[in-house]
Amino acid sequence: MTATTPLPQSTSRSDPGGGPGQNGTRTNAVLARLFGSSTSAITIALLICIIIMSIVSDRFLTTSNIYNIVAQSAVVGIAAVGGTLIIITGGIDLSVGSALGLSGILAGLAMQSGQSGFVGMLVAVVVAIGVGAFNGASITWLRLAPFIVTLAVLGMARGLTLQVSQGQSVYNLPTDFTVLGGGTVAGIPISALLTLGVFILGHLLLTKTVFGHKVFAVGGNREAARLAGINVSRVTFLVYVIAGVCVGLASIVLVGRLGSATPTGGNGVELQVIAAIVIGGTSLFGGKGSMLGTLVGVLLIGVINNGLTLLNVSPFLVQFMQGVLIFVAVLLDAFNTRRLARAGGRAPSAGSRRVAGA
Repeated sequence: MTATTPLPQSTSRSDPGGGPGQNGTRTNAVLARLFGSSTSAITIALLICIIIMSIVSDRFLTTSNIYNIVAQSAVVGIAAVGGTLIIITGGIDLSVGSALGLSGILAGLAMQSGQSGFVGMLVAVVVAIGVGAFNGASITWLRLAPFIVTLAVLGMARGLTLQVSQGQSVYNLPTDFTVLGGGTVAGIPISALLTLGVFILGHLLLTKTVFGHKVFAVGGNREAARLAGINVSRVTFLVYVIAGVCVGLASIVLVGRLGSATPTGGNGVELQVIAAIVIGGTSLFGGKGSMLGTLVGVLLIGVINNGLTLLNVSPFLVQFMQGVLIFVAVLLDAFNTRRLARAGGRAPSAGSRRVAGA
């Protein structure tokens, strides 16, 4: 099920003495390796964006602004770890933002009633796990389409959030809760350290465990995975539960950063999460992706959002740009899939690819 990207053959002749033709062949091979990897390409795009933003805005590379980029990217980054697992299996989760808002509000209300910050954290994570488990159970046992299930849950969770909060934010939260989103260690945001830790765990889970191999197998070809003895339903259910854990942690960070639990706090986060994952090279067809690529995608989204804000660009145009990035990423993925299929002499098949995440 593993597919590798063949390097394009150079058409230039190489002379025995290692002349210009051989140098051209080597250059082509290096470029093919560099741009044949989606992670390498997106990393180059990130560096280009950083250079451009630092030129057009003298505030971009200041310490305070870098702090803002890292802190603002934490929520999307943590949620994107679970989202990457889901999309690699061939699923989708549109309920991320509403689940994030619901878990944050319920945690805030619990603390408003006198519970400790630790209990508030438990409430946030348990509620988000419940949403993820509901998604996973509906998809696996009721055999409903992930898009439909998570779209319905998006509406249900958002409506429930507004109902229980009466549209009001919750303030005056204990510092032992808000520290994850607003605290620092040696000048480094705690949220950034938490995000990095979650990404490392996600990477190890995906690349160093049997479960991670099963995730790729399910996304590459569900029927082949089933015939190989993999419990496809269990793997699918678990990735949605893991995604719930990530959403719960992200909600704690968001509430801590804002200093309050707001019913609209998670609105639109799902689009940023999907954008970061797809831009990072994870295929919407399943079977392909990496945590490293997602991390770079998250940083790229954060840099673009921050840079456009510094340039006083309309937030509506920022949303438009995110949509364009998703479209381009999906287009490039489809193009690369067809190219690999032609190189292998077979028709494109989402179920026949598996590229291990790095």
